[in-house]
Amino acid sequence: MSGRDLFCEPRRIRRGAALTLVFASVLVAGAATGSFSDAGRGPRTPGSPDVRSTPAAHHEDVTAAAAEAMADGKSPMEAAERAVSRSGDRWGAVYSQGEYEEFEEALDGQYTGVGLSARRERDGRIEVTRVRAGSPAAGAGIREGDRLRSVDGEKVDGRPVTEVVSLLRGDADDAAAGTEVSLGLERGTREWTETLRRARLSTDPVTVHRLPGGVVVIKVAAFTKGVGDRVRTAVTQAPSEAGMVLDLRGNSGGLVSEAVTAASAFLDGGLVATYDVDGRQRALHAESGGDTARPLVALVDGGTMSAAELLTGALQDRGRAVVVGSRTFGKGSVQMPSRLPDGSVAELTVGHYRTPSGRGVDGRGITPDLEADKQSLERAETVLSGLGDAR
Repeated sequence: MSGRDLFCEPRRIRRGAALTLVFASVLVAGAATGSFSDAGRGPRTPGSPDVRSTPAAHHEDVTAAAAEAMADGKSPMEAAERAVSRSGDRWGAVYSQGEYEEFEEALDGQYTGVGLSARRERDGRIEVTRVRAGSPAAGAGIREGDRLRSVDGEKVDGRPVTEVVSLLRGDADDAAAGTEVSLGLERGTREWTETLRRARLSTDPVTVHRLPGGVVVIKVAAFTKGVGDRVRTAVTQAPSEAGMVLDLRGNSGGLVSEAVTAASAFLDGGLVATYDVDGRQRALHAESGGDTARPLVALVDGGTMSAAELLTGALQDRGRAVVVGSRTFGKGSVQMPSRLPDGSVAELTVGHYRTPSGRGVDGRGITPDLEADKQSLERAETVLSGLGDAR
């Protein structure tokens, strides 16, 4: 198995729903979106380790446990999970071969679903917030503002959005594209049921819009394949006089290489982060030629995780952006995968990353320059007006 840098979200949860449930910050924004990890995939970041450089004892224990269980006719995955748990690796996880394949597809921005985004209201209702054009949900006439009452007969009111996502995707049954899912819906006084067929869809992790005052907002939901270049394109296409907001709220991470490319949109080369593997220091650098003059605010919250924290820390430490919002999640460890005898995959922690000034993120998060809650975007506009005057 080829080596990869993994800067990942917490994933030690019930197997089967893992690839959906762990990325709650993404899923709250899009109830039928896929799952994302911070797996840096080939071509690897220059200087990134290969799988042979991971802590030998840790990997050997997990591999040996899986091999022994397989020889005894027991579940290698369950044995590997127990070994990971005993190791104290809080971010370690074990995936079946199928789960890992789905995981890798999600890194390419693909997922199986019906094309709905949803949120849970304060009263527990699940409300549709977006319907993706061309999706099964759009074809059935489902609209923004409709209430989702049930999925395959199971009531969803009061349930976490992540559980609703798992039902929509059919994770418990490893549902594939083409399988049916029945949705109970409500619009005003009307109640009805729609039976949809799940489809392979593409995520839309980058959205760009302009506020009435001229500020350009780039919202990045996750760093899947191609996102870094899309951020750079958005920056170059924005009016030269416009201030900019990089909205990383709810961003659960993604491909580290894409986060570094996104950093290159705002930096003229230089250090983005350092990380250690087996005590050996590595460095990630931005490319030269980024826009260093435009006023920039980065919006963050408790759902800003991992590779998104790496980017935030770089922009903050380099003095490139004012960070507004609330403390970030605090996921700054490095995982790498290894293949187990039965084809499943163990991801084990091998190190931690630091911001350019040497700050550790794991368990701490990043503290914003300016605290803001619900009015964070308005606060960002105010900050940008001051930065613009100072130029």
